[in-house]
Amino acid sequence: MKHRIQAVRKGSIGDELNIRPGDYLLAIGGREVEDIFDYEFLCREEYLELLVESAEGEAVLFEIEKEEDEDLGLDFGTGLMDEYRSCRNKCIFCFIDQMPPGMRETLYFKDDDARLSFLQGNYVTLTNLNDHDVERIIQYHLSPINISVHTTDPELRCKMLNNRFAGRSLQILDKLADHHITMNGQIVLCPGYNDGAQLDKTIADLSRYLPHMESLSVVPVGLTKYREGLAPLRLLTPEEARETINLIEQWQQKLFPEHGLHFVHASDEIYLKAGLPLPEEERYDGYLQLENGVGMLRLFMNQFREELAGIEAKPQARQISLAGGVLAAPVLQNLLEEFMARFPGIKVRHFPIINHFFGESITVAGLVTGRDLIDQLKGQDLGEILYIPDTMLRMGEEVFLDDISLSQVREQLDLPVIPLSCDGAGLVRELAGLECKNSSQKLFRPYEPGGKNE
Repeated sequence: MKHRIQAVRKGSIGDELNIRPGDYLLAIGGREVEDIFDYEFLCREEYLELLVESAEGEAVLFEIEKEEDEDLGLDFGTGLMDEYRSCRNKCIFCFIDQMPPGMRETLYFKDDDARLSFLQGNYVTLTNLNDHDVERIIQYHLSPINISVHTTDPELRCKMLNNRFAGRSLQILDKLADHHITMNGQIVLCPGYNDGAQLDKTIADLSRYLPHMESLSVVPVGLTKYREGLAPLRLLTPEEARETINLIEQWQQKLFPEHGLHFVHASDEIYLKAGLPLPEEERYDGYLQLENGVGMLRLFMNQFREELAGIEAKPQARQISLAGGVLAAPVLQNLLEEFMARFPGIKVRHFPIINHFFGESITVAGLVTGRDLIDQLKGQDLGEILYIPDTMLRMGEEVFLDDISLSQVREQLDLPVIPLSCDGAGLVRELAGLECKNSSQKLFRPYEPGGKNE
């Protein structure tokens, strides 16, 4: 196995050795390098033997003496130095299978790579792991690992993931726990499959892994209008949402006195569906699953109100607007009314955008498309600026999921459209026209198809 070197940092060890882009790394210390974890581990030594093949095909062995952990300055172009592993399952709830045809090819890629779970927080099913992969997780202590469990009933898990090995792969949890690998679990709740008694059993089974599995989220299945030919699924009813929360809170009351963790958490969406107040901050155990939609609204509300109470400046009067998803609209509207009561000269219009592209049951801001923004906001009095959460845009691009660009939206609406990546405190300062301080948390949960949320 060899890895093409894409770039060499100027002044680095690799540059001094005259290693050049286009050369190939063959081995370190006589060992083949499988991916970035092998590379980083082997490069920690103070003495290295680096086998490199030049672009012309000549193999050269470099003997290197360096400081411990000193970087060689080599860049391989991809974060893993390897291809991402795709998902082998056909989960009944998979969001990618519910996407419309004709979108960008990369949006249909389903990753199921434990290395990305460690590096980026993606959720994995464990069905892609063999004994060698598990040993490498243990060897390099890749922790935490985020795991899509869904159910601990082996037969039901095989059915939900459409993989005959999905039940057997649960045995990996024992091995990870035995070697003190920190885990976070996820359950995508599908009514009629893994709710009720099955959910109770899954929570009971996974609680045995405390403290190594430190959190377990329960999130509702998301269903688009593109489900033709897929397994019949339905959304949670408000009554089922209340029953789910009741079950989860009973487990929290049982587990916290013994472990100091509430462990299992319902997503914000389930609380909103149930019409129940969000838990207080202390019950989120430090927001261990924030980007999975667990506690994000509570954190946002607290940040917003704390910042609002602390502003002493007198912002200038202006009229602006804010667009988001339907899910958080009631919470956000209440906060905006508090803001306008504090600063009467600033008028903020809030527009919850109905998702016609994926279907009206999709309510998160991160799946709002450019076309829906244009269709629902064109002709509205938007004031001088429209703010949107930057999670509506593809990561690293100014393009919405439907391939409409941010510049097209600006042109169609004929005003500045500003993506925000602020937390609750940052949003207060943006709306007030004040300098936005550095923010550590996102305003809304990002959605990357095939990634963290599968």
